[in-house]
Amino acid sequence: MFRRLFLLILACATLSGCNSMKPEQFANETPALVLEDYFQGQSRAYGIVEDRFGNVRRTFTVDIQGKWNGKELTLVEDFLWNDGEKENRVWVLTRNGPQTWEGRTQDAFGTAKGIVSGNAYNMVYDFNLKMGEGRTKVRFDDWMFLMPDGVLLNRATISKFGIHLATVTIAFRKDGVAQPASQAAE
Repeated sequence: MFRRLFLLILACATLSGCNSMKPEQFANETPALVLEDYFQGQSRAYGIVEDRFGNVRRTFTVDIQGKWNGKELTLVEDFLWNDGEKENRVWVLTRNGPQTWEGRTQDAFGTAKGIVSGNAYNMVYDFNLKMGEGRTKVRFDDWMFLMPDGVLLNRATISKFGIHLATVTIAFRKDGVAQPASQAAE
């Protein structure tokens, strides 16, 4: 009996994931991520989508135009997927505290909740994800980390009913970021 209970608890923990990472862990990490500064203007990102087994299923680029009006950060995202599909998404992020944000987009259920701390930003939300010809409600746990030289790394896990479905990895770059001397000389 004890063995079955142990295996059940172990299975539930494995399926639900055990991410204990918290934004406050990154409070002293630099460079500090200031969302409204980083995303103001034009940026470009490159990403991959991996299934739960680590197989790359799709790749994409996304051009982002950001505008900060003092209260809301609007991000207009134009995706180009490797299969030629184009997608447009508009996020409106509202600062509602020194470190807290709320986000809205057309395919999200409710409001995304975000916290920025040090060089990190975490946003969790439910999303109506296109899968094949249909859509399904999934949970995104989205992490961004600002690195030196203006590189922003993004890793989002996608789950449904606590079961890991996919991971999205994205690298953002800002126009005008200095290239390494070896590339600039070419």
